Amino acid sequence: MRNATIVVVRLKGVATEAIKNIVLAGIGKLIVVDADDVAEEDLGAGFFFRDNDVGKKRVDAAKSNIESLNPLVTVETVSDPSVLEGDALDKLLDGVDMVCVTDSDRNTLIRLNDACRRLNKPFYAGGSYGLAGYIFCDLLQHDYIAPDKSGQKDATKNVKNTATYVPLIAALQHRWTRMTRRQTKELNPAVIFTVLAVWEYQTAHQGELPDDPAAAAELEAIANRLISEADVNKQTLPSIPRELIDTMATTAAHELSPVCAVVGGLLAQDILKALAAREPPIANFFTFDGNLGGGTVVRMSMP
Repeated sequence: MRNATIVVVRLKGVATEAIKNIVLAGIGKLIVVDADDVAEEDLGAGFFFRDNDVGKKRVDAAKSNIESLNPLVTVETVSDPSVLEGDALDKLLDGVDMVCVTDSDRNTLIRLNDACRRLNKPFYAGGSYGLAGYIFCDLLQHDYIAPDKSGQKDATKNVKNTATYVPLIAALQHRWTRMTRRQTKELNPAVIFTVLAVWEYQTAHQGELPDDPAAAAELEAIANRLISEADVNKQTLPSIPRELIDTMATTAAHELSPVCAVVGGLLAQDILKALAAREPPIANFFTFDGNLGGGTVVRMSMP
């Protein structure tokens, strides 16, 4: 872990919290890629930024504050968006141990995940949409050490385990068939499918997130179509609750510091856990529901 190089794409609220924890824990090198400028709305969850940073490149404004967290960690910043395309992307990924892409649209996540798979690089994605947040991970074939749960309760023996992950595009094809009503309810699928609906809405609107009550009808139609296509138990979730849709329609485009803190903190914790190869990481899709103050993990299309 101390020698690991991690690249983080996009410096929004979730990435800010994750970077803080990763750098404090101590890695070898952090590369932050973001072509955007600091906006006023970034000052809420973006605690690396100051008022006078508005208009500057996010990575330039944040670099010295990131470095001050741990002088032993090398921090490199990239503001050229072309580094995420073609041969430049391959060159970037070739020199890292872990990739983390935050607050990006579905197509970008799939494209970067596919590139990571091609170069055998573990991949994380995370983000927040108002009161909701998510983490997805594709760790390829991941070996880790964990306590042996098959033995006696007093035993302290650790055993090697292997988890086989799937790319995001495969995870999105997950079907909830054969799950009981109780199993489905425990996984809180309403939030999961609302997040997936936001991704589809974003794709249909050239990358724009819903930010108006008028978007609720379209978002609701997308979410309900997705739960039908995924064979979700209709007794448990006949449709997405309208209050959840209304909340997402008006808050998805905004960052809430407490949500970013929770999701970013869990994202960093899981990245460090994966690097250390001790204890099982997320497998493979986590969603956080700020209304309930909790989250759930769903194995989406994993064997």
